Amino acid sequence: MKNLDGFLRSVSERIGAEWVDTRAETLSRYGEHTLPAEARAPAAVVFPASTAEVREIVLAANEHLVELFPVSTGNNIGLGSRAPARTGQVVVDLGHRMNRILEVNEETCYAELQPGVSFTMLHDELERRGGKLMLSATSGPPHGGVLGNAMDRGAGYGPYFDHFGMLCGMEVVLGNGDVIRTGDGSLDTDQLVNWHVSKFSFGPALDGLFSQSNYGIVTRVGVWLMPRPPAARSFHFTFPEDEDIAEIIELCRPMKLSNFVPSLFRVANDLYAMAPDEVNAEYQPGQPSAFSKEGRQALQARHGLGAWQVSGMFYGASDAAIEPLIQRVRGHFERSGKARYISHEEAQNIPALKTAIDSMTGRPSATELGMLKWRPGSGNAWFLPGTPMVGRQALELDRLGRAIYEKHGMDYIVMHVASARFARGLHVLVWNMEDADENRRADACYRELSTEFAKRGVGVGRAPADYYDLHMEQMLPSLQSVCRSIKRALDPNGVISPGKYGIDGRMSSASAAARSPAGE
Repeated sequence: MKNLDGFLRSVSERIGAEWVDTRAETLSRYGEHTLPAEARAPAAVVFPASTAEVREIVLAANEHLVELFPVSTGNNIGLGSRAPARTGQVVVDLGHRMNRILEVNEETCYAELQPGVSFTMLHDELERRGGKLMLSATSGPPHGGVLGNAMDRGAGYGPYFDHFGMLCGMEVVLGNGDVIRTGDGSLDTDQLVNWHVSKFSFGPALDGLFSQSNYGIVTRVGVWLMPRPPAARSFHFTFPEDEDIAEIIELCRPMKLSNFVPSLFRVANDLYAMAPDEVNAEYQPGQPSAFSKEGRQALQARHGLGAWQVSGMFYGASDAAIEPLIQRVRGHFERSGKARYISHEEAQNIPALKTAIDSMTGRPSATELGMLKWRPGSGNAWFLPGTPMVGRQALELDRLGRAIYEKHGMDYIVMHVASARFARGLHVLVWNMEDADENRRADACYRELSTEFAKRGVGVGRAPADYYDLHMEQMLPSLQSVCRSIKRALDPNGVISPGKYGIDGRMSSASAAARSPAGE
C-alpha cells in the first residue's frame, strides 16, 4: 500500500528536505495544463541534482510504492505541460537543478546534456562558442527542454529535424533503480570515446524503449549538432485554395525523395500562418461556430499570403552557390500555375515566413505560440497525425479534418511538415477553457479526429496526456501486452509514470483474453 509520508521522509533524508515541496501553491501550479480535463495536482514535487539522486528517489518510490512522474522543463504545452499523468503522482522535476551542458564537442559535433537544458540555453552556448554548430529548433517554447522534446519524439524542420534520431548515448535510471548506459556507454571502461558518436554497440539497441514510455528516467544524453553552413537561403510559395494541398504534396514529394531540398517543407494553412499575429475577430462566447471562409480570405489579403504557404531552405557555401538551387525549385513549383513565389529577402519582413526561416536555421522562437491567443481562455491541444506523401490521400484527410473541426465549432489551424514519404500533421486546437461548452466541444473534436483518422490507418506521433488511454486502445492487444510486459520487467512495482502513453503494467481484459489458450 502506498506510503506517501514514508516516501517523503526518505527522500528528504537522501536529497535534502529543501528539495521536497508539498506546498499547496506549488502543487496547484504543477497540476495546471491547457487540456480539456480537470487539473491534475501532484502529491509532491521533488528536485534531484544528479543521476545518483534520481536513483535514490526511484529506490524510495519502490520501497513505499509511490508513483513518480518525471519532467524535464515542464513546457510540453498543448500536450500536458508538467501535470502528472494521474492526480497524486509525485512530480520529479529534473530540469530545476539538472540543467548543465556537460560537453560541446566541436570535432564530432555533439553536445552532452542534462534534462534541464533548454533550446535557448543550448543555442546561446553555441553562439557564445562562435556559432560553429547549430541545433534543430521546434515550434514549441524556446525554454522547452531539448532532452524532453526528443524523448517525446518532437521534431524540427532542418536537416537534423529528427530529434530522437539525433540522440546518441543515454544514461537511464530504470524503474527498478538500476542505472544503465546505452550503446558504447555500457563498455566497462572510463574511456567512453564512442558513447555519443556511435549509436549501436554490441547486442540490442535499447534507446527506443525509453521514447514515449515509462520504463526509466533519462538523466543524460548526447545530441548530434549540425555544422552551421556559411549561407542559408529560404524559398516560399503561396497557394490560393484549400484543395491545393493535393498538388502541394505532389510537388514536394520528388524534391524530398531525391533529397534535393535538404530541409523539410513547412506547409502551413492560412490560420496557422496568421493566427500568431491576430485574434479571432468573429469569436463570440457561447457561439459554437468556426471562423468563416470570408474572414480567412480577408486575413490572407491583409497579410499577402494564401490558403497554404510552403517554405523550405537550402544551405551552402554562399548565396551565389545557392541561387541556382532556388531557381530550380522555383521552376518546379511555378509549373503548377498556382504557386506564387516569395523570396528570402521578402520573407524576412513577413512574420509568418520569418518564423519559418528562424526554425530552419536553428534559432528558437516563441512567435508561433502567439496562435494560442487566437481565442481567449488558454485552451490548447495538439492532434498530431500524419499523411503519406500522396496528394489524393492528403486531400482526403484534409477534408475530413476540416469537417470535424467545423462540426464542433473549432477553427481549423494546421501545418504539415513534409519529408520524403510522410508528412507530420500539426493540428492545433485553440479554445476557451473558461467556457464549459467550448471545453466539451474541444474534447469531442479531438476524440472524433483520433477515431476517424485511426479508422483510415493514420495514428498520431505524439499525444496529449488526456488521451493516452484513447490512443493505446486503438492499438492491437498484442502490442498493448508487449508494452505492459516490458513495464513489468523494468519497473516491476510500476513506480514511474503509470498511465503515461497508456502503459501501466496491468494487463487489459482484452490482452488477457488474447493470451489465454481457451480465450477465457
